[in-house]
Amino acid sequence: EKLKNKQIKCLICPRECVVGDMERGYCGNKENRGGKYVTLAWGNPCAANNDPIEKKPLFHFLPGTKSFSIAAAGCNFDCKFCQNWDISQSRPEQTRNYDLPPKDVASYAKKVGSASIAYTYGEPVVFYKYMYDCAAAARAAGIRSVMISNGYINTKPLRALCKTLDAVKIDFKAFTDKFYRQTCQGTLKPVLDAMVTIKKEEVWLELVYLVVPTLNDDSKDIRAMAQWIVKNLGADTPVHFTRFHPQYRLKNLPPTPLDTLERIYDIARDKGLRYAYIGNVPGHKTESTRCRHCGKTVIARTGYIVSSINIKNGKCGFCGKAIPGVWS
Repeated sequence: EKLKNKQIKCLICPRECVVGDMERGYCGNKENRGGKYVTLAWGNPCAANNDPIEKKPLFHFLPGTKSFSIAAAGCNFDCKFCQNWDISQSRPEQTRNYDLPPKDVASYAKKVGSASIAYTYGEPVVFYKYMYDCAAAARAAGIRSVMISNGYINTKPLRALCKTLDAVKIDFKAFTDKFYRQTCQGTLKPVLDAMVTIKKEEVWLELVYLVVPTLNDDSKDIRAMAQWIVKNLGADTPVHFTRFHPQYRLKNLPPTPLDTLERIYDIARDKGLRYAYIGNVPGHKTESTRCRHCGKTVIARTGYIVSSINIKNGKCGFCGKAIPGVWS
């Protein structure tokens, strides 16, 4: 939105930065040039890899396939525990970038046999235009698109984006506004609103909850969050409770104890979440997907490796009941 004195108001994310001439917004990859807002993160990703879809993690979306994963510099959060801070807290001129316009992203993904393109590592909301154009090019080429995001995005651009996306994984930081403000430099409500919007737009949704010892592992908050998810997103929404490792500016805390993860997992299941997982603990029994009806393992996993899939036409290969997800 153009304002007086060549100022620009950015409407992509809830920060709604008002940016003066020759200045940048919070994310650092869009610049006001004489009253025209220019993205500096288009066609120049700083990371490009062909990852297992399980690494995102997405467990109910084309399991066992590869996802061509790209990122551009910048973020609208500053999480103290960020594992990709060298991307998220950098500017486009500070990273080593590739020349990859959207049509080349789609053709390269097809060439290497990727079933999807993932916008990931950093925060794709801040390279919105590039993501949108890549997703449109991918759809035209018959390739799916998945967004791996913090969910800090305004409703109008999110709805438009959902028309090009096939799945979204939201990093659900905590169920308290205090955690978002103090640990991530953001707020909770826009993320809740975004998740509801994604569900309404009928895009496949999974959540990751990084369990940070002493900061977001309170049983009361976990119960409240699980109840909110069941009520607003549905009991079949997969939720990954993952182990924290000291990173970036939060190195004073230990890795998440396994008993904490298992306590939280049990609370989530008790409150009605049918597909809860424990992540960043390779080999844990909760990594695999089990049919909620017969209890049999329909997808066997160890880390990012899928050893067997017993889902046929979206149904359990043992009892024939439907398993929610995108399987083909």
